[in-house]
Formats: sequence, C-alpha cells, structure tokens
Amino acid sequence: MSEPIYNRVALIGLGLIASSMGHAMRRWGLAGEITGHARSAETRQAALEIGFCDRVFETAAEAVAGADLVVLAVPVGAMGRIAEEIGPHLAPGATVTDVGSVKQAVIEAVAPHLPDHVIFIPGHPLAGTEHSGPHSGFATLFRNRFCLLVPGAAPAAAVARLRRFWEGMGAVVEEMEAEHHDLVLAVTSHTPHLIAYTMVGVADHLRRVTESEVIKYSAAGFRDFTRIAASDPTMWRDVFLSNREATLDILGRFTEELFVLQRAIRMGDGETLFNYFTRTRAIRRGIIEAGQDTAAPDFGRVKAQED
Repeated sequence: MSEPIYNRVALIGLGLIASSMGHAMRRWGLAGEITGHARSAETRQAALEIGFCDRVFETAAEAVAGADLVVLAVPVGAMGRIAEEIGPHLAPGATVTDVGSVKQAVIEAVAPHLPDHVIFIPGHPLAGTEHSGPHSGFATLFRNRFCLLVPGAAPAAAVARLRRFWEGMGAVVEEMEAEHHDLVLAVTSHTPHLIAYTMVGVADHLRRVTESEVIKYSAAGFRDFTRIAASDPTMWRDVFLSNREATLDILGRFTEELFVLQRAIRMGDGETLFNYFTRTRAIRRGIIEAGQDTAAPDFGRVKAQED
C-alpha cells in the first residue's frame, strides 16, 4: 500500500459526506489516522462502532489537534462557529477544507477565524443521497462525481495535494471561483431542491387527494420529487439562506419560463411545447453522456458489497 496523502485527517461533523470520506480513506489508504467530532454522543459512538474513525472527541478543538487536513462537514450555518472554535488549535501548515454546498458565505464565515499559519481551500463534492447520519455513508459515494475546489490564493502544492486526496476517493476534481460556484449550484442543485420541496408541499395541501392516494399513485416524477425533498432540512435551510441572491435570481428565471409554458398550454400551442421539450431533452442527454446519470446510492452499495 502506498503512503497516505495525509497523516491525520480530522472530520468535523460525521454525517453522510464525512462518513463516506472515512470509509473511502480506509479502503484506499489515504490517511494515516482519522479523527472525528460530532455534537451528539450517539453519533460519536456510531462512528467508532462503524469504524470509519480511529478516535472521536467531544469537542472540535480536540479533534483537530495535530491534523494536517481538517474537513468541515457541518451545515453551512455552523461553519463560522466551528472555525472560531478550532482556529487556535490548528497545526502550522494544516489544510482546512469544507464540503458545503455554498462557497462565498462559507469563505466569509470561516476565513476570519483561521490563523495565518494554515491553508484554507474551500471545496464541494457534488455527491450525496437523501439519507443522512453516520450510518448512511459508503466508500464509493464520490466515484465519478465532481468535486469543486475554490483555491483562491492557496499554495499550488497544497491544492495539488488536496486534489490527489479527492481523486483517491474516485472524484473528478475541478477548480472554480466562489461566486461562479454559487450561481452554478443555484441552477443545478439549490433551485431544483426548492422546487421539489414546493411540489411535495402542494400535494400535501391538495385536500381533494388524500395522503394515501398521493403515496399509492406516485408516478416516477413525483417519486423523484419526494426523494429530493427527503434531504436534511437543516442543511437545506442553511443553503438557501446562505446562497439567497443566486437562488432568487434562478427562481425568477424559472418563473418566467413557467409562464411561457403556462401560456402555451392555455392557448393550445403544441408547437411551442414540443420545441421546448425537445430542447430541454438535450440537456438530459448531455448529463447521460457526461456519466452523471448513475444513481450513486445503489451503485455505491452494490460496489461496496462486491469489493
């Protein structure tokens, strides 16, 4: 087995992403030691029992001691508080990264609390499931998924090291500026999640359709909405509040497009509907061609059982 990329990795937050990172680090020998922290004693105990952490601590400050990579895997709204806690305890030369779905707000919350002797490289793996908690992780979650890094002024060697780390877990790594990242994710992730939550909410308020009928007669489209809407509410609350401007911009554009379709349906304009659906179908084909249509949860668990 080759030398680990980092001698000690501290996972702050032990949910789906962090537990999957732990499993992946274990499987491919990417870390010499994995420490962890979660506020819940139950979560800390689960991480030890599952085995993706070597040691867990009641405080984040204890967990980061001596770590050369610290991963902030807590909701975006908690990033600043955690950074303030761990700042004085970070080892000189350590790299701090995160896995948050928003980047500009995380930079503004975290960077002021980090000492000059550490390197901050924000990150975001575009991977996940509707499940949460330490039991939901699996080693292949990041395989063939993009991981976006926002290196800023970080030293090239530190960025290259973090890139190798994510590539070791199977991710495809690209670099992006924070503001652009937040706009792109508002289109590809944040607004679709908000629409999914809304559509499930609409179904819940339709008193003509009983709850049992919604469940019994769910077609594929609604099932997809309910899967997305089952995502962690704390995380998504923080995402929308932190990426407010980009999300509102995309929601405005979505509303304009919706009005076009609404008018075409009302006017019986089949040509507009056909042309619109033909154009948008090409986007789905592009996703397939890019290899991003694989259902990560099933793929990951099947591979985990095979390996």
